[in-house]
Amino acid sequence: MHSDLDIIYFTLFPWDNAYSSVSLSFTREFAKQNRVFYINHPYSVKDFLQGWNEPMVKARRKDMLLNRMRYESIPEMPEVVAVQPPLTLPINWMQPGKSYDRWSAFNNRLIVNTIRQVIEDYDIKNFIYVNCFNPYFAGALPKELGAKLSIYQCIDDMTEEAYTARHGARVEEEAIRNSDIAFVTSRNLLRLKKHLNPNTYVLHNAVDITIFEKALEKPLPRPKELVGVTGKIIGFTGNINEYRLDYPLFKKIAEQHPDKTLVLVGPLNSDTYKEYGLDQMPNVILTGGKNIRELPAFLQHFDVAIIPFVKNKLTASIYPLKINEYLAAGKPVIATNFSEDIRTFAGVVYLPETAGEFVRAIDRAIAENSAELIEQRVLTARQNTWTERVKQFWEVVDEHLVPAEKVY
Repeated sequence: MHSDLDIIYFTLFPWDNAYSSVSLSFTREFAKQNRVFYINHPYSVKDFLQGWNEPMVKARRKDMLLNRMRYESIPEMPEVVAVQPPLTLPINWMQPGKSYDRWSAFNNRLIVNTIRQVIEDYDIKNFIYVNCFNPYFAGALPKELGAKLSIYQCIDDMTEEAYTARHGARVEEEAIRNSDIAFVTSRNLLRLKKHLNPNTYVLHNAVDITIFEKALEKPLPRPKELVGVTGKIIGFTGNINEYRLDYPLFKKIAEQHPDKTLVLVGPLNSDTYKEYGLDQMPNVILTGGKNIRELPAFLQHFDVAIIPFVKNKLTASIYPLKINEYLAAGKPVIATNFSEDIRTFAGVVYLPETAGEFVRAIDRAIAENSAELIEQRVLTARQNTWTERVKQFWEVVDEHLVPAEKVY
């Protein structure tokens, strides 16, 4: 089914990011039957200069200095054609208005012309275009490029973070309006975006079950960060950022469980954890970013996994990637009650209402863990795989393809 339909996937998340992303996860599934052209988010001139000595930038220096696009291969998905666009101009600092619009149009042409070149080089005739959360460029593909459908994926509320709210929220509205289909990752995002495009659908985040069930299959090597750690381990995996995480709760957990170790696995994209002294606490470990395939070894050694998100307008629209990853590894999960979507897991996770209840739930979750509960968690995760999400994706796409253009 759909094997003759190519996918041009332009995304905010580069294929060589240190951690997993929605677009890479979908690409793994799409590539089983479709040609996929994975177009990275472009470096701005500022990004390029600031990252001059970083390995990813060094590998691309020549092409970027010559202002040309670059074809790449993804080691774990050699069948996918990856594309690095040329440099763009850094303009997010500008005020909204004619000047911003003019330079935004310039950047947009760079990306559209990159896509045009890919279409020409690979003789792409029958394709859909997907923009994953990158409305700053080619939010919807111009009709003359010939996409059967132009699809936009919204995975977060851009109005609730200062950087993205400046221009991203407005250009995302344009992208959703101009697309044939929009997908959103949560029920709250559906409420927020449906008025922009009646063809807006929920497509939740999911899990690569084959990766995370490894935590249950056999003993895995103990990560070096956990060597020498004794006692129970409370674990978190994910982006250590400014807007989502409840740092006072992290601190309270570490303080009130001195016999346990709190391990935070993920890229350190904010220094807020330092403001609360987490880096100075003897029973807290911050590992930094890890590849998705390293996570099962950490999860195997966690006694309980947590999602301590703050409750605000941003997190109300979140269906976290990590929920099904934790469940696939069979872990007891404690989450703050931050969204409608997290409440759908109430039968298999703990959802305390207060910080005190959250802290107390840790001992309870560890004590109550059993083979029966592990099985329930894994069964839940198996209903939420990327394979299942791709099936849902094609069901929606089929409804909107002109019948004569459907490909089977």
